[in-house]
Amino acid sequence: MSNLQLRFLSAVVLAIVVLGLTWLGGLPFRLFAALIGAAIFYEWCAMSRTVANASYQMLTALFLAAVLLALLAGLPAATVLLVLAGAVVASIAVGLVRGQGSWPTIGLAYAGFSAVSLAFLRGGDHSGLVAILFLFATVWATDILAYFAGRTIGGPKLAPAISPGKTWSGAIGGAVGGLAAGLIAAALAGVANLSVLGLVALLLSVVSQMGDLFESWVKRRCGVKDSGAIIPGHGGVMDRVDGLVAAAFALYVIGWMAGGADHPARGLFPL
Repeated sequence: MSNLQLRFLSAVVLAIVVLGLTWLGGLPFRLFAALIGAAIFYEWCAMSRTVANASYQMLTALFLAAVLLALLAGLPAATVLLVLAGAVVASIAVGLVRGQGSWPTIGLAYAGFSAVSLAFLRGGDHSGLVAILFLFATVWATDILAYFAGRTIGGPKLAPAISPGKTWSGAIGGAVGGLAAGLIAAALAGVANLSVLGLVALLLSVVSQMGDLFESWVKRRCGVKDSGAIIPGHGGVMDRVDGLVAAAFALYVIGWMAGGADHPARGLFPL
């Protein structure tokens, strides 16, 4: 089997699993979000591990475990976020005492907010289902259109020092694709506030591309090509969800302001 065939097959399998868990919502999706958070932190640590900071990373992993357990227990958002804030503070304190900086703490915050955002966006109601499908449509269309627009049109590089392959034409094409896909998903779901959601989709598209660039910067800093090798033909979990989790966090914050921390989707997708 060629690498291209392997990439396609694994992408199809992943899409089926992810969409199935999205449909179920509730605890199955919270478990999925927690696994993403755990995988992100594992790959973050694996890319930057040294003999000196291995025990610090292990201790920070225990802090993250407390956050993910609170999430899986179905505790209110305020409680889970309080546990996450406490975990970050504790990790910072350990880093200061040991004189080892804050890199594992950044990974903890990144992984924790990723899991929390995804889990509370989905929740267990129909609005949460629409919110996640809107998120997927926007981010996936951004990735696909950015790739094809960049390869077809080319032109000036977007951030050559971080990711030499990305172009401004790809970024613009991705934004247009993400906007269109988000609007189509919202319209098919029967949501009325399409003008607002169009702006949200455009913002999410831009944020997802920034998340992609952030992960590229992390890999460049750590001197690796891929964040891992767990997904056949695709690399690591971070390689696949970098833009998604950044956009999920942005959508969660917007939804929080519109509908509250526990049910952020209801404010944006009233159904």
